[in-house]
Amino acid sequence: MSARLAALTLTIFSMGCEGRGTATEVPLDRPLFTVSSGSQSTLLGRATFADPSDPTFKVKRISGDWHAEVKATPNLDIAVQRIVFQPGGQSGWHRHPGPVFIEVVSGTMTFYMSDDPTCTPMVRTAGQGYLDVGEHAHIARNESGSPAENIVVYMAPQGAALRIDAADPGNCPF
Repeated sequence: MSARLAALTLTIFSMGCEGRGTATEVPLDRPLFTVSSGSQSTLLGRATFADPSDPTFKVKRISGDWHAEVKATPNLDIAVQRIVFQPGGQSGWHRHPGPVFIEVVSGTMTFYMSDDPTCTPMVRTAGQGYLDVGEHAHIARNESGSPAENIVVYMAPQGAALRIDAADPGNCPF
């Protein structure tokens, strides 16, 4: 199968699985995905949250001036993962099927978004968080000289893959 046909087949298949969204053309001189390196991931747990009596899962909490609300149709998986990045380690370009809350537990992490033409770094240190809503590919990099540890909380459709590999968008010099 030619590289062009393989890329077209993957694009069509991805769009069909998603049920929505737009295709992004990937130049044929670039791989269809990038791999992580220098990191170790440990899935700490994953569970499905559903209300059998209601197809829309809802949680709402109001406490004084603080309000929080989560809705999902039909079900919601929550997964927790520990990821340790060695100095120079990176996640590879990827996206997620839903929002992801990333807490930097130790060290320093730098995040880049595929839709940012200037490749502006977003640096987070121990005790800080980074929210990825999952709409665009991104990459997490440990550009420091020390290991960095993250605790990652995923919200995803029931049974969905937590990570969707993506091609290098070409907007960053690395």
